[in-house]
Amino acid sequence: MLDSIKHRALRERLIVTLAEKGITDENVLTAMQKVPRHFFVESAFGHAAYEDRALPIAEGQTISQPFTVAYQTQLMGIKPKMKVLEIGTGSGYQCAVLCEMGANVFTVEIIRKLYQKAAEILAELEYSPTMNCGDGSMGWDKHQYYDRILVTAASPSIPDALKKQLIIGGKLIIPVGTKTHQEMCCVLRKSMQEFEIQRFDKFKFVPLTGANGFKE
Repeated sequence: MLDSIKHRALRERLIVTLAEKGITDENVLTAMQKVPRHFFVESAFGHAAYEDRALPIAEGQTISQPFTVAYQTQLMGIKPKMKVLEIGTGSGYQCAVLCEMGANVFTVEIIRKLYQKAAEILAELEYSPTMNCGDGSMGWDKHQYYDRILVTAASPSIPDALKKQLIIGGKLIIPVGTKTHQEMCCVLRKSMQEFEIQRFDKFKFVPLTGANGFKE
């Protein structure tokens, strides 16, 4: 797949749109300008890859709206070399943005088909996250503790398993609510036992599955 002059021009226009919508973190904007989103969308929707909207991917899932990706990433405050756990690899696009920002990314996807496809695309783009196919709602305790944890699906609550895998001073970004509407939450670990929760804007994500996700 090619990253043409036209694709790059469309990305530049998208970045302008994101800035106009309130994304101020230049590191986020720079990373998203470099990552070719059209690599991660289904071919039938390639014409819409740089529109600011979510698009369908395999297995009834979606690639998030670029603004949503930028919003969550900005809340995390990523610095190079940070250890970041992503719950829900999905298409792999958010993972690519985190890698582009210099994070040491660990990412978990429960749907094997998505996991395999994302792994192929990320490798083609020469990103090297540590990947796992499994229940991300439980985190990934083998590699704990993390500076940041990002959940890219709607959760009915804030899983204790994820909170406990943060370093002190670490942040968990997670959309919490019902299957149809969620509030973006930032959980800051202040000590071994103390957590502070900040609540932000409302979003709509696909439901989190697994032990700490929504039940069928």
